[in-house]
Amino acid sequence: MRTLPFLTFLALLGATPAGADGPPPALNVLFIAIDDLGNVLGRTRPPGLTTPNFDRLAARGVFFERAYCQIPLCNPSRASVLTGLRPDTTTVFDLDRHFRSQLPDVVTLPQWFRQHGAATLRVGKIYHYDVPAGIGTDGLDDPPSWDRTINPKGRDVAEEKLIINPTPTRPISAALSWLAAEGTDEEQTDGMIATEAIRVLEGMKAPRFFLGVGFFRPHTPYVAPKRHFAANPLDRISLPDVPADDRNDIPAAAIPHNIPLPNYGLPAPTLRAALQAYRASVSFVDAQLGRLLDALDRLHLWESTLVVAWSDHGYHLGEHGLWQKRTLFDESARAPLLIAWPGAGLRGHTSQAVVEFIDIFPTVADLTGLALPSPRPGRSLRPLLTHANAPWDGTAFTQILRPGSAQPVMGRAITTARWRYLEWDEGRAGRELYDHEHDPREITNLAGEPRQAGRVAELRRRLEAAASGRSPATPVNRARL
Repeated sequence: MRTLPFLTFLALLGATPAGADGPPPALNVLFIAIDDLGNVLGRTRPPGLTTPNFDRLAARGVFFERAYCQIPLCNPSRASVLTGLRPDTTTVFDLDRHFRSQLPDVVTLPQWFRQHGAATLRVGKIYHYDVPAGIGTDGLDDPPSWDRTINPKGRDVAEEKLIINPTPTRPISAALSWLAAEGTDEEQTDGMIATEAIRVLEGMKAPRFFLGVGFFRPHTPYVAPKRHFAANPLDRISLPDVPADDRNDIPAAAIPHNIPLPNYGLPAPTLRAALQAYRASVSFVDAQLGRLLDALDRLHLWESTLVVAWSDHGYHLGEHGLWQKRTLFDESARAPLLIAWPGAGLRGHTSQAVVEFIDIFPTVADLTGLALPSPRPGRSLRPLLTHANAPWDGTAFTQILRPGSAQPVMGRAITTARWRYLEWDEGRAGRELYDHEHDPREITNLAGEPRQAGRVAELRRRLEAAASGRSPATPVNRARL
C-alpha cells in the first residue's frame, strides 16, 4: 500500500507530475466507481428505494439508462473501461489477469491525464480488488495511472466474523452475505473513502486533477450501518415475480456456473433479508456520494469539474432465480452511468440511447479537450450530452466466458434499440433473442421462432463483425471466471 502521511501527500499534489507532455486538460475529472450497483435507478428502481444523491447528480447531467458493460465481471469490465478496449483486445476474462500482460504499453484514461499535466489520484477501488480480502491494499492496481493512491480499511474488515452467511460453504465474497453494522458511516471503508476524497479536494493545489473515487459497496458482503437497514424495512421488500417455466427456453450455458440452483436453493425469507441488505448498501453508498457532492458545492468545483459515476456491471436481484453478475441477461449486462458536464451539457436528462462502457474513455477525453492516445472502438457521447434528441444508432456488445466442461465457452450479446441477441459458443451451445419493446424482462426466448430467422441472421452477422477483431486465445484461470 502506498498511502502517505496526509500533509506530505497534499504537498506533493502541488508538483507537476513527471512525464507531462502538454498543457493540462480544460476540466478536472471526478471519476466515481461503484462496485456491483445494479439497475436500481430510473424505470427499474425497486418500490421504496430512495437514492437522493444519485438523483441529485442526475439532475446536474445525463443519466444513461441503457449503458452496457463489455463483460459483467469486475476485473475485465474495469480493464475495458479504463483502457477503452474490448475484452477480446485486453484478453482479460477472469479475476486474476492484468491487462498489461497483453498490452504492456497501453495508455489508460487516468494515465493519459497524467501525461498531460494533471495530478492523478485514486482513493479506493478503481481497478480490480478482491472483496473483502483486498480492501486496504492496492489490489490489482495499475501504477502508471496514478501519482498517488490511498487505500482506507474500515471496521467492516475487522468485523468480518459477524457477517451472516446462509451458505457457509461459499466464501462471503461470492455469497448472499450481510451485516447490519454498528457505528457510523464514517467508520466503514466506504465512509473513509469519502472522507479521504474530500480531504484531497479540500487540499488540492495542482492546477488540474483526475480523482478516481471507488466505493466497495454494494458488493458482497452487503455491509452497512444499521440506519440504512432501517431506511429499507423488511416489510417493504418483495422478490421479483419469476414464472415457473422461466428457464425452459434458456440455454444451459446462459446460467452461471456458480449458481447451480435457482436462488442458491435458499428460502424466500432469507432472500428477502439479503435483498434488504443489498438495498441498505445502496443507501449507504448513496449517502457517501452525497458527501462528495456536498464538497463540490462547498468548494465551488462544479463549473470546473466533469463528474462521471458508473458501476462496473449490472446485478441480478432474483430475476430468473439469479443473483449477482456473470450473465448476459439485461440485468447483468446493463449498468448505471451518469455524467455531469459543466457548460454546454444537458441537465436532468435521462437518455434511452444504447451506449457502451468503452464510450467512457473517448467521452472524457473529448469533453476535456484531449485527443485520444490511439484509436479506440468506443465513441464520444458528447451529442447525447448536448442534445436530448440527438440521432444515435446505438449498438452494444457484451460477452462472458464460462469455464465449460472441456474448454471455456464464450457467450456474446448484441443490444440494439429494440432487440437483444445472444449466442453461446457461436451458437453451438444455444441462442437467445428478446424483444425489449414487448418483453423487457427477457422472459420469452424468440431465437427458435421461424418468423424471427431473418432477424437472427442479421443480428448474428453484426455480432460476428464486432467479434472479428478478437485476439488469439490466452491462458484463463477457469477457477476465477
